[in-house]
Amino acid sequence: MANDVSWIRAEPQGIRILPADCWIDPVHPVTTALVTHGHADHARGGHGSTIATPETLAIMKLRYETEAGARPVAYGETLRLKGGIDATFLPAGHVLGSAQILLEHAGERVIVTGDYKRRPDPTCLPFEVTPCDIFVTEATFALPVFKHPPVEREIRKLLDARAANPDRCVLVGAYALGKAQRVIAELRRAGYNEPIWLHGALERMCRLYEELGVDLGDLRLVADAGKADLSGQIVLCPPGALNDRWSRRLPDPITAMASGWMRVRQRAVQRNVELPLVISDHADWDELTTTIEEVNPAETWITHGREDALLRWCELHQRRGRALALVGYEDEDD
Repeated sequence: MANDVSWIRAEPQGIRILPADCWIDPVHPVTTALVTHGHADHARGGHGSTIATPETLAIMKLRYETEAGARPVAYGETLRLKGGIDATFLPAGHVLGSAQILLEHAGERVIVTGDYKRRPDPTCLPFEVTPCDIFVTEATFALPVFKHPPVEREIRKLLDARAANPDRCVLVGAYALGKAQRVIAELRRAGYNEPIWLHGALERMCRLYEELGVDLGDLRLVADAGKADLSGQIVLCPPGALNDRWSRRLPDPITAMASGWMRVRQRAVQRNVELPLVISDHADWDELTTTIEEVNPAETWITHGREDALLRWCELHQRRGRALALVGYEDEDD
């Protein structure tokens, strides 16, 4: 399969499926949108019809109040679109409900991954390797310097910091969708069963995860606690609250941040992070390249991230690659 494939096209505002008259993760309202997951740079409101997993639709309803035209598709279910296009949603391992979308038409197979990771995550199903002709991959951490450490090591750093500072609290900046719930679930997996305290902005998404079957244990709101109650505790908040007035109510917090970008020291310094935790919901360099080898497409399309390095890797390994010029995709979910 070559660049001139006629039925699917990468345009600046998203990936367009021409015979079906629909888009994948469009950045503007369209008649029909297939959505890979609920982060704001992929899931937008205003579409006539939104096709996604039930979990993603529930997340979109909560975050963006999008409900009209919702069409749920379970993992492994194949949906027949207009123009003879078959679309199958497969786990992407990124956040709850995240999906790769396998498109089949005229004997050709295209997979659009959205965002994905390859590490186990207690809060969502793992990425499913599926052979195809064209593989559309993200490139958020597509530089050789990005090699994520084991998540168990980062959780241990967090627990050790708490144990060493019983008069302080550990304040972890974590994005509201996916990262916060993963940090909580990994703490539980490590045997930490004490209450975990939340900034109010994280509560609704955590409760939705619980409604969708993800057990997060004893969660409590910081607003319901006195300052002394939070000594020796773990507190989660949005990254923007790490150093704002809200954090002053906490007992001398150790500021932490859970993000793949904490691998870059300057990022931690810019955010005044005392305890960087390299916990990412994206594939690192080795996982990106390994995934391409496992999927073994005839051609790889690379988008939103460090496209040049991954394109160069494809060239060095005699693989056809193409960098896409999509707009509007950011690092909200890092």
